[in-house]
Amino acid sequence: MAGLENKARDVIGDRTAKVLTDNFGIVSIDDLLRHYPRRYVVRGELTDIALLNAGDEVTILAEVLSASNRPMRGRKGGILEVIVTDGSAKLSLTFFNQAWREKELKPGRQGLFAGKIGVFNGKRQLTHPDYEMVPDGSDVDDAVAQFAGKFLPIYSATAKLPSWKIAKCIELAIDSLDEVPDPLPNYLRERMGYPTLREALINLHKPTDLDLADLARERLTFDEAFLLQLLLVKRRAAARALTATARPIRTGGLLEAFDKSLPFKLTGGQLAVAKEIEADLAAGHPMHRLLQGEVGSGKTIVALRAMLAVVDSGGQAALLAPTEVLAAQHLRTIEKLLGPLALGGQLGSAENATQITLLTGSQSAAARKEALALAASGDAGIVIGTHALLSQAVQFNDLGLIVVDEQHRFGVEQRDALKTKAKLPPHLLVMTATPIPRTVAMTVFGDLDVSTLRELPLGRSPISTHVIPVLEKPTHLERAWSRIKEDVANGHQAYIVAPRISAGTPEDADLDFLYGEESKSMASVEELAPELHAGALKGLKLAPLHGRQTSELKDATMKAFAAGEIDVLVSTTVIEVGVDVPNATVMVIMDADRFGVSQLHQLRGRIGRGSAPGLCLLVTGAEPETPARVRLDAVAATQDGFELSRIDLEQRREGDVMGASQSGAKSKLRLLRVLRDEAMIESARDEATALIEQDPALSYESELAKALAQLESDTASEFIDRG
Repeated sequence: MAGLENKARDVIGDRTAKVLTDNFGIVSIDDLLRHYPRRYVVRGELTDIALLNAGDEVTILAEVLSASNRPMRGRKGGILEVIVTDGSAKLSLTFFNQAWREKELKPGRQGLFAGKIGVFNGKRQLTHPDYEMVPDGSDVDDAVAQFAGKFLPIYSATAKLPSWKIAKCIELAIDSLDEVPDPLPNYLRERMGYPTLREALINLHKPTDLDLADLARERLTFDEAFLLQLLLVKRRAAARALTATARPIRTGGLLEAFDKSLPFKLTGGQLAVAKEIEADLAAGHPMHRLLQGEVGSGKTIVALRAMLAVVDSGGQAALLAPTEVLAAQHLRTIEKLLGPLALGGQLGSAENATQITLLTGSQSAAARKEALALAASGDAGIVIGTHALLSQAVQFNDLGLIVVDEQHRFGVEQRDALKTKAKLPPHLLVMTATPIPRTVAMTVFGDLDVSTLRELPLGRSPISTHVIPVLEKPTHLERAWSRIKEDVANGHQAYIVAPRISAGTPEDADLDFLYGEESKSMASVEELAPELHAGALKGLKLAPLHGRQTSELKDATMKAFAAGEIDVLVSTTVIEVGVDVPNATVMVIMDADRFGVSQLHQLRGRIGRGSAPGLCLLVTGAEPETPARVRLDAVAATQDGFELSRIDLEQRREGDVMGASQSGAKSKLRLLRVLRDEAMIESARDEATALIEQDPALSYESELAKALAQLESDTASEFIDRG
């Protein structure tokens, strides 16, 4: 008999096991039993054929209406056409040179048929579908076990291994099981009215009642939520047990001087978050805080105040940015905000002033040497950089705070590499301008304290957003170029965003892979900029900006744009975050349907940063009512980033939401859905917190401790570690 840890091949054979491994990553009995049914068909209740669409991969239950074999025209062989029905609609099954199948595909027989829906001569069809006939009274002795039940499970399958063959494999696995170790504590399982793990697996794969199947699925979903929350609660407790240098606010220091120099008042939200951060910094354990906020909500000011507090205490702060454009923008913004307070050691500097330095991968040797010396000596209180900050050559005198901007761009190892440069565990503040729904924050960032900035600073202007459907209204694109010329004539500037740098380059191969020949027609910076310069925007000062340019050219271009020396910036998404040019009022996003909801919201946030209202135009060739158009219409309808983030998550796969794709490993979260299961996640969080408080080592829950250790050791859990 087999336990859950046994290899799948020991039960189902090498050949079938290889197909399962290659297609689904299934290697053990546990993996096989965690390949859950997507849905059930009820024996005797036929699939609604009228609802099937071309291109769908389907498994349907239908009845054979007729079967006929005819010779092929102009070649040898014949075509067997079988018509199946649900009583109201019909579907054609086509087999080439397989007349013998007519003997088993008899009118009146029911079967499961699997394949991809195609259309030929206006009729929907399945070509060479895989099928399994449902046993009837005449061949009951040959009945496959899974057809004895009323509910037939339908699994995610492949052409080589259709749903019913997977069902047979799972049947064998269930029949071979001994007692299944159950990680869910008995007290919790009984209080919640859940079945044992063995009962849940059987009821989900071989249901005698759909209510029991639903309860089994709920229990298995709770298992995922509970284990995940246990992991995060343990990490949170471990972080609080570490010792860090306390960095309390010092009166009469750099932070106080900065606050007095500000020409505006902080918003109520900024003040509230600042108090949370100040309390964290004053504690004797490391701060682990996520600062999220709407585009333009003033996160940089809040983060800068935290950095200045650490400098006041004699420490240093490192600001890690994902791109050189953003790192350079942060340097300009912070130097502008600090003024003389950023000129430490120089003539004309203010009292208590510090120095700021920039470290990037493409700096000149001389600039890099100077930046390294300033960081190592401690003369630079704030060190801003890209991944270059992680190199072994970079040393700090006393690294007290790490600020990670757009944290989703960095992996666990990268953040840990920066932490090792501190004498004691440093304080950590991660920022994101992509608003995160509460359940995602609890699930993905559950080991971090979360601060949220919702209100925008006073003086920010509204942004109106419109979709330009070029197929339906081609003249509207010309109107967009006219609007840019009007705004430039009024003293303002504009962005034009394209999804690719240039056509046919290796750097754009991912677009070619995703969209095939269609990608060749997408707008590119290197083609669009000269075309507009010679045509629709002739007479304006245009400049391209993209990731393949040298850091010197990118920096010079951004400085010139910020100084108003460039009218229109034709760019890729390198301007997505952090770029702050208040004079820019118009943005045209070409092939906007190629961007995600959150990315469009981020891009739009580059305008409307001054006193003049902003206009964002989303250019698309997508047809009305397609998912792409629905997405664009949603962006145009609201500026609420939190609402848009929910829409974004609803359209994405759960593995992407949870970051499994970044970990390079298969996600262990097969059933949990962060939006749908909000109440369950909150309940699991409460239960996990209570259990860890009572039994931090899980000494009385050995099976749960084993399951948690497995999750911790699995590479799929690495993406959960945000600290």
